[in-house]
Amino acid sequence: MINILMSGCNGRMGQVISSSVKERDDVTITCGVDIFDGLKNDYIVYPDFSNIAEPVDVIIDFSNPSALNGLLEYALKNEIPCVLCATGYSDEQIAAVNKAAEKIAVFRSGNMSLGINLLIEISKMAAKVFGSDFDIEIVEKHHNKKIDAPSGTALMIADEISGVMDIEPEYVYDRHSVRKKRDKKEIGISSVRGGTIVGEHDVIFAGDNEVITISHQAQSRSLFAIGAINAAVFLADKAAGNYNMSDLLKSRY
Repeated sequence: MINILMSGCNGRMGQVISSSVKERDDVTITCGVDIFDGLKNDYIVYPDFSNIAEPVDVIIDFSNPSALNGLLEYALKNEIPCVLCATGYSDEQIAAVNKAAEKIAVFRSGNMSLGINLLIEISKMAAKVFGSDFDIEIVEKHHNKKIDAPSGTALMIADEISGVMDIEPEYVYDRHSVRKKRDKKEIGISSVRGGTIVGEHDVIFAGDNEVITISHQAQSRSLFAIGAINAAVFLADKAAGNYNMSDLLKSRY
């Protein structure tokens, strides 16, 4: 049985993960950390990481970047692996995460869906095959309460595709202000906000007389919870280092 500390346990995703853990027999949540204490949980919830007494094998963090310093201090002191699901880290925080990975196992991904990360691997393969003969466009859709655009997942997809291209691409987020022919080095990224869309991402490869679209639709937040829990199980016995969803996918095929 793997003992999980759920950081951000009273947030939306923290509660989804807590519910998903109850359906499994290989993991349990022994405690949580959240500055908000207005919810009742089946485990004790601390306001910070300073007085945790319960056994912890791995941390899942779905909180806010502001919690990172306390989390890393606790994890390093107790040599506990971390699954970091929050987005919006500063360059300094990313540097702190990379430094921590020299001593503990750290799993970080901008999207915890196995399906999205499989989409990324397929898109990278397509980009290698098509080269500069195909134009690449990424379209992401989310609910009308999402504040940031484009989504962190869309940027993650673009970054991963860029890493396998022969040229250094330019991200183009808005075409209405510039009237010119599309450049071959562009990756277009478009955002849609409406209704209660959980999350949809399309990667479009448009060539001469043919179009290939690779799509993923998130129909429930539970899929992100499942991915985070699977990442925790994967990470629990790993040596120090940086890990991501590609490593988890490779362990499955």
